Amino acid sequence: MPSHEALLTWSIIVPATAGVIVRPFRLPEAVWAVAGAVALVVCNFLSVSEALHGVAKGLDVYFFLTGMMLAAELARYAGLFDYMAAFAVEHARGSPQRLFLLVYAVGILVTVFLSNDATAIVLTPAVYAATRAAGASPLPYLLVCAFIANAASFVLPISNPANLVVFGERMPHLFEWLRQFAVPSVAAIVVTYFVLRLTQRRALAEESLARFVPHPKLGRDGRLAAIGITTLGLVLLTASALDVQLGLPTFVCALVMATAVFGLGRQSPWPVLGGISWSVLPLVAGLFVMVEALVKTGAVGQLAAFLQAGLEKSPTQAAWGAGIVTAIADNVANNLPVGLVAGAVAANDHLPARVLSAILIGVDLGPNLSVTGSLATILWLVALRRENIDVTAWRFLKIGVLVTPPALLAALAAAIY
Repeated sequence: MPSHEALLTWSIIVPATAGVIVRPFRLPEAVWAVAGAVALVVCNFLSVSEALHGVAKGLDVYFFLTGMMLAAELARYAGLFDYMAAFAVEHARGSPQRLFLLVYAVGILVTVFLSNDATAIVLTPAVYAATRAAGASPLPYLLVCAFIANAASFVLPISNPANLVVFGERMPHLFEWLRQFAVPSVAAIVVTYFVLRLTQRRALAEESLARFVPHPKLGRDGRLAAIGITTLGLVLLTASALDVQLGLPTFVCALVMATAVFGLGRQSPWPVLGGISWSVLPLVAGLFVMVEALVKTGAVGQLAAFLQAGLEKSPTQAAWGAGIVTAIADNVANNLPVGLVAGAVAANDHLPARVLSAILIGVDLGPNLSVTGSLATILWLVALRRENIDVTAWRFLKIGVLVTPPALLAALAAAIY
């Protein structure tokens, strides 16, 4: 692509990406991503076939997102998340510190098996309701939902849609994934917990909790949802172990789960379908198209060449640099587009496993620095605003700048050495 066309392409991609992050005029993120993709085609910087090729690259991701959103919304609708949050409050036995730990543990489970977006969208309101019922100030426990959503998001391939974006068809099978990411995940989760707990020690010390709170019963739909999510987890672990792409199995399992819940209960599916954030799908499709344009400008090739030059000098330093730069970039441009670019760079050349691991850790964990870092954190903010809780970008950054660097460095060290 000629340099002037490449410059004009960037002049479309940069404001479109900024629109996704900032949401001018309060328009949904998807509007800006789709507008950017359409503008690239209209201005003839991408042909229609090239744009469709970019959209088609995300097919597995769309299936995965749809299945996970459906499963999470079914669990919320059936009261499973309310039950889990109330269970945590009940077993805290009046101790704010114990409740903090229990909410963290629940957040790990939800993130690992239902993805970080589920923790942000459906666990957050349940934690808010349960802590309010216990007479607690909800914010310390809501912060847990935000930070664990990213800290635990590379335990398994299914824990974050960004994992599918970065690796795509080159996704490691389950045992290779665990070999690469088990220890870094433990490092990220443990360090995040202790530093976050340290930042909230004063707020927790001033808390007083009710020892007994109303505990919702888990009805038939809730039990079906629990069985369905457990089955979904087992199916996806099996698919990952067999090196099968995860999108279609996720979608099929969620459909079976929905059929069981609605069929046995003879209920309308519309309340659940209406609660799903469908705009996420065109958002991701628009981002795939914009990354396709970046590839055409040669920017991805230049990044790959730069990384390859670093590898020739020192593979270890290149891995550290890739992880840290990616983590910083998340908070400038959001980790979805950064993950797509990282995936394109990884596909452009064969990279050592530790460099790929460092890049993925940067994409997944780096967003804990700021509220604009990941889609999960943005969705967490939306959930808080529905409850009239305002967490400013500056307030989140003051905590993120303490929590994220030590967790990121610990996870990268575990992955690189």
